[in-house]
Amino acid sequence: MGSDRLTQQIGFIVEIDKLKQVLRQTLLLDAPRQENDAEHSWHLAVMAVLLSEYAREEVDLFLVVKMLLVHDLVEIDAGDTFAYDEKGNEDKDEREREAADRIFNLLPEDLAAELYALWEEFEDRKTPEARFAAALDRFQPLLLNYRSEGAAWKRHGVRSDQVIAYNGHMVEGAPELWARARAMVEDAVHKGWLAPARNSS
Repeated sequence: MGSDRLTQQIGFIVEIDKLKQVLRQTLLLDAPRQENDAEHSWHLAVMAVLLSEYAREEVDLFLVVKMLLVHDLVEIDAGDTFAYDEKGNEDKDEREREAADRIFNLLPEDLAAELYALWEEFEDRKTPEARFAAALDRFQPLLLNYRSEGAAWKRHGVRSDQVIAYNGHMVEGAPELWARARAMVEDAVHKGWLAPARNSS
């Protein structure tokens, strides 16, 4: 059936098909169902191509796209942890690192190291590419929540201060996108799609 290397690569490709079954809390705009992780990753990759001019610093676009296509593969094992689930986030890092060890090591050693490094770079947000990729990863669900009139926000009782706190690091990678995101949050509160901050009058 071919080389062991190709067999490993095909095995990995088959394994990551499972990402299509991992559901996120964000709803699709044109259908009453939850977005899955594969759809989210594709959407982010397209956004990177279209919005790279808004990165705070010059970025290697190919590296950003690779990072975005890889960053959620760990959720095949770890599941999608809802951003505002405090309990679920307590062990998120541990679950995702265990998943990374298993999933990326299905590949030949060189590719396993490359993808693991991409995943870690995204998580650490220390490079311009990682900061921009992370900003897109925050902007996309916020945009979908806004365009669905706060469907997921309402369902989970999310407040505007939580959204601002969780997404604030967007400014590190894409200040203009963060400004647009803040404007959407303010408008969503005004329109009743998002609960106001806990201490707002």
